[in-house]
Amino acid sequence: MTGRTRDREVVAAAVIQGRRLLLAQRTRPPELAGLWELPGGKVEPGESPADAVHRELLEELGVEVTVGERIGADVPLRDGLVLRAYRAELIRGTPRALDHAALCWVDARELREIALVGNDRGWLPDLVTLLGG
Repeated sequence: MTGRTRDREVVAAAVIQGRRLLLAQRTRPPELAGLWELPGGKVEPGESPADAVHRELLEELGVEVTVGERIGADVPLRDGLVLRAYRAELIRGTPRALDHAALCWVDARELREIALVGNDRGWLPDLVTLLGG
């Protein structure tokens, strides 16, 4: 809770398998097209952040996940939104780019070099640590 109202949350999922992290390439808006991000989206009214991660990854990647702990700090966004990252583990399905241009699995070195969206860059140290890098 912040102030008198709860933050309107946007979730991002750090799907890690072994020492690799799943990233999705944006198609929109034009200024972000081609950049890479942790997949996710807005938490709907009455939905928990974990439920939102589960729903978004099913919609965007066609996979089911279990949602774990928060990663890194909050990222303030426009219009009173806050972006939060959560660790996620694949439990069913193979990720497919249903709402993105492409998907890729990166290790810690590749993560440091890939063109990430600005909002996700603050989590780089936390993500590199999770990848053992």
